[in-house]
Amino acid sequence: MLNDFIIIDKNKKAPLYRQIYLSVRRAIENGSLQKGTKMPSIRRLCQDLSVSKTTITSAYDQLCVEGYIKNIPQSGYYVEAEFDSLPKSINTETSEKTEQNKFYEYDFSGKSIDENIINISQWKKCVKDVINQNYLLTSYGDEQGEVKLRNALQKYSLGTRSVNTKSENIIVGAGTQPLLYLLCTILGENKKVAMADSSYVQSELVFKSFGYEINYFKSDKFGVTVDSLDNIMPNIILINPNFTVKSGANMPVNRRIEIINWAKKNNALIIEDDYNGELRYITRPMSCVQNYDTENTVYLGSFSKVLLPSVRISYMVLPNKLIDIYKSIKHMTNQTASKTEQLALAQYIESEKIDSHLRKARRIYLEKSKIMLDSINKYFKKSCKIIFNETSLYASIVISNLQDRKKINDALEKNSVAVIPYNQNGNEFSASFSGISQDKIEPGISLLAKILYEL
Repeated sequence: MLNDFIIIDKNKKAPLYRQIYLSVRRAIENGSLQKGTKMPSIRRLCQDLSVSKTTITSAYDQLCVEGYIKNIPQSGYYVEAEFDSLPKSINTETSEKTEQNKFYEYDFSGKSIDENIINISQWKKCVKDVINQNYLLTSYGDEQGEVKLRNALQKYSLGTRSVNTKSENIIVGAGTQPLLYLLCTILGENKKVAMADSSYVQSELVFKSFGYEINYFKSDKFGVTVDSLDNIMPNIILINPNFTVKSGANMPVNRRIEIINWAKKNNALIIEDDYNGELRYITRPMSCVQNYDTENTVYLGSFSKVLLPSVRISYMVLPNKLIDIYKSIKHMTNQTASKTEQLALAQYIESEKIDSHLRKARRIYLEKSKIMLDSINKYFKKSCKIIFNETSLYASIVISNLQDRKKINDALEKNSVAVIPYNQNGNEFSASFSGISQDKIEPGISLLAKILYEL
């Protein structure tokens, strides 16, 4: 164990053994050192603290006399005392860990992906190949993202999403949220943003932290309307062209061009959140907005659902007018994504394992989406509104005249049913089929319908 909790100052008048004794006693009393914890050996503390053996022995003897620690012959010193004043963070972390790992019989939360999609052994091999190259692990990574990965992403994003860019314009990060923080740092404060009401909630947190004014644009079945943009006059337009709030449909090319032209005319920046854009399996993937407007669109892509949720790698493509600003502050930023996982992902892409992975994912999600929609149509009344989001792998069920949402949430918890944890107070229930097994979808939807209509 590290011994940094033992604080001594050789310039103080207090004896060194006393300072060591007080440090250990304090750690035991506040719960940092718990009963049964093995203490560092006398020899180790002598080396770590650069003090004599007599000093450490005197401190340990005093702690033993007072019952804080005990000496077990041939084994060492162990914490003996136990206090109730444990740090609050210990209980909180335990509670959060339990909640995160809680098992649901019917898990529609979307917090996982189908384990049949990825060949874990192939991914582990890519990670192992990187780990075996010791020289790669003993240095900091590139702030912008590993060059090898950015080169691979340039080809991958062009092939799957028609993104037109150079690797120099790609920035890698551990998720979309830290990349948005970086983007806002580049853009500066006090901007006006137009976005969908049910947009990426973490993006609102980022925008608000920079003092941005957030406005929700109006949409029709094709997405954000130009009239709505005229009313807001934003500096930034955040869109997900793969999903239209009212219909769940893909934004048609004519509407994309209208938004691009409006942005150019009014000197606004488009942020394209292309979440899972390559995962279309019912309809063919459309070219991204950035394909039509490389000068005024920031593109955001992610591998959370495409690959593994635990691999937090996303990437951002900046237009030329912003990349120069980024380069001027690049040296003051840190890379948030693991260098090991970046290089493993680069190998996974370059070896074309990602291609077979995507084909398999599309096939499995197509089958699961059909079961999901058939089950919803079977068990829910026609008065419900159903919105299907293909790329985000979920369906939303909007219930009119909902009486008591809290009572319903409690019933879902009691019956081991988990839904996507957004809109917890509204009349919309979003159920993802990304992680739940096929055989659990229909009985889970049946139970969900029973709970909703009974309450």
